[in-house]
Amino acid sequence: MDAAMAAAVREAGAFGGMLYVLPPDDDALWLAIVTGVPPEFTAPWRRVTLSDPMPVADAVRERRLVWIDGQQEMARRYPRPALVLPYDFALAAAPLVSGTALQGGLVLLWPGAHSPQLSPRERAAVEKGCRNLGDLLGQTAEHGDPLLPSGRPRALPSPAGRVPSPTEAAAVTAFVDRLPGGSCALDTEGRIVFITPAAAELVGADQADLVGALPWEVLPWMDVPQVEDRYRAAMVSRRPQAFTVLRPPDTWLSFELYPDNSGISVRITGTGLSEGAPAPPSASASAAGPGRALLLYHLMHLAATLTEAVGVQDVIEQSADQLLPALGAQGMVVMTAEGGRLRILGHRGYQDGVLGRFDTIALSSDIPGSKVLSTGVPDFFSTFAELRRAYPSTVHEDGMASWAILPLIASGRPIGSLLLAYSRPHTFPPGERAVLTSLAGLVGQALDRARLYDAKHHLVHRLQSALLPHTLPRVPGLRVAARYLPAARGLGIGGDFYDLIRLDERTAGAAIGDVQGHNVDAAALMGQVRTAVHAHATVGASPDDVLAGTNRLLTDLDPGLFTSCLYVHLDLATHRACLATAGHPPPLLRHADGRTELLPVPPGLLLGIEQHTRYPVLEIPLPPGCVLALYTDGLVEAPGTDLDDATTALAGLVEDADPTDLGAMADLLIRHAPAPGDDIALLLLSPGG
Repeated sequence: MDAAMAAAVREAGAFGGMLYVLPPDDDALWLAIVTGVPPEFTAPWRRVTLSDPMPVADAVRERRLVWIDGQQEMARRYPRPALVLPYDFALAAAPLVSGTALQGGLVLLWPGAHSPQLSPRERAAVEKGCRNLGDLLGQTAEHGDPLLPSGRPRALPSPAGRVPSPTEAAAVTAFVDRLPGGSCALDTEGRIVFITPAAAELVGADQADLVGALPWEVLPWMDVPQVEDRYRAAMVSRRPQAFTVLRPPDTWLSFELYPDNSGISVRITGTGLSEGAPAPPSASASAAGPGRALLLYHLMHLAATLTEAVGVQDVIEQSADQLLPALGAQGMVVMTAEGGRLRILGHRGYQDGVLGRFDTIALSSDIPGSKVLSTGVPDFFSTFAELRRAYPSTVHEDGMASWAILPLIASGRPIGSLLLAYSRPHTFPPGERAVLTSLAGLVGQALDRARLYDAKHHLVHRLQSALLPHTLPRVPGLRVAARYLPAARGLGIGGDFYDLIRLDERTAGAAIGDVQGHNVDAAALMGQVRTAVHAHATVGASPDDVLAGTNRLLTDLDPGLFTSCLYVHLDLATHRACLATAGHPPPLLRHADGRTELLPVPPGLLLGIEQHTRYPVLEIPLPPGCVLALYTDGLVEAPGTDLDDATTALAGLVEDADPTDLGAMADLLIRHAPAPGDDIALLLLSPGG
């Protein structure tokens, strides 16, 4: 797998890549292999759900190649990753498929100077790499040894550079030493692998202390956002970068960075600007944890991510995805207080059994974090001894070494607490404590919104489930399958409905409709429309009269929403059907021989517009073995998709499906629907002999 990944990157001319795997029965992509960029850069995207607004999620979900030609397009189409990597680079994301099964996704990276489009050779190389990787993932799964996600993606080594001869190496060393200023080299992780004596003297440290270290960790005055930011820019854009930084007390140094696939060459010179230059306060050499620039990037990314999170569990999952890799923590627990008891809302990195006995336990001063819940003041414990002093009855059972318990604040009051746990001893210097508290504040605001959303979501879904039929009546001589898929946006509800009405032993009515909107008003009006259709049908009204009567009711109510509806009268004795439509998508009829056609039902005006509207009808034969498919527009409509093409594709699916298994046919049609920005209703009807 490593060799195939390296070949895919090399043959496409990319400088780096990321391989994602899609575990069976999972809705998230997991980062498994990284090459060409430090794994820390990819921390925010180690887990990407298929619904995330990310290039690789779109590529896998839609089974197509996604191409981003630079920073501006990334910011326009995918603002979330653009916030964290605000650099100029090109990106391609493509699905990995084995047979017809999705196995994962591939992301390839090119320098910012890449042309606006992939060349034919590059595109062919991407497609070849995807085929090879998809086949390998499929084979490993078939052999019972699938590539599964682990805690940290595997980083492939950078390609080895040219090895000089001893004579050449001596000449190169002499050449570098003769240059003015100093020079050093960083590997792809940012660590110093070589530094000249002149460079070591300029930065004020011994060569032995510098080699193998990250500059901003070994030199406290370099722990400023611009230093790590320019290093990240060089690694991601593969373009030269420069910055100036003050070495206390009064020496300004200029750094020039020249990147390639093996690392970064750095030139260091004095600027001559030291006289009178103010010195910033020096950072503490004992400062631990992620670099300041990295924390700022993750702070921005978390803020962008949480604006898109909806329910409570979504907030918890997104927070864990972002915070744990960014902060180097191994565990996270989100808690709140309800009725004087502790409530565990969610966690990551802990076994359920460890936290189970704390859920719903009565709050007391002996429970870690109880003070944070009541006062909103954070707690930091670098050792278990410190935790034990604050909470004497605490038992060390989670195996962690250090803890931060942070308040979740919303509208100026604590609504819960966030526990971060570290498996190794961790100090919390003042700067990091401030950042952690800020991060928790973002989580708290998102959690407060999410709890309100969940409450509304629960209410409206109870309303909608009460309005849709729980079961459909059994009609002798008629096989039926129905499906409903809620919208993925808004509150996840809408006005789509279906109904089957048993009129007598050999006749039935079928209805499907769509009320404009995705809110409580739409759901409530849907109930009124369904009731009106049902009432008119049961008194024996013809399809045109059913729609006309329902239309008169809606125009009298004047709800301000329009409704499409299709009503079918089924005569199972004569094997005929009569249809009328009020602006609804025409149904599909699969004949017994497999031929499928779009029925030309004469169009009628939407319900609720004009009171005295007539609805023409269409009568058709409905012999045994045929299938009549009624559906709402969510099954075929999607932004950027031609409606005629989508309907033709749907007809092809109906034609290819097994007409003897309506349930399987319904599942197939729903599975191939566009991403559900709209809700979907589907009703399949098939008469017997």
